[in-house]
Amino acid sequence: MELKKIDHNFTVCKVESEQDLITGKDFYFIGKTDEEISLVCITDDTPANTVERDDGWKAFRIQGVLDFSLIGILSKISSILAENKIGIFAVSTFNTDYILVKEENYEKALDALAKAGYEVK
Repeated sequence: MELKKIDHNFTVCKVESEQDLITGKDFYFIGKTDEEISLVCITDDTPANTVERDDGWKAFRIQGVLDFSLIGILSKISSILAENKIGIFAVSTFNTDYILVKEENYEKALDALAKAGYEVK
């Protein structure tokens, strides 16, 4: 399975309202529940008025479109990273999964996955 590095720094944050969101950028993920509005975005695109924020994330994605019948893909990747003491923040889209790790663990994560048989590009 191929993993594609994404050459941006990311921030995970919370915003007070939908009006605080900046859309129209290359990468952003919004999660809204009855308790919060979360945003994952390129660090340079982070809104000025966040409630909380955590900078220093790097990302890669599982390349290609994943069929919904496929089971355990994210679980296997997260298990490999957990065995290497690397925490993740995962975001899924209709097509695929994106895995974010803290910048200081990024190369270690990619190396561990490459050793486990993943092709990293």
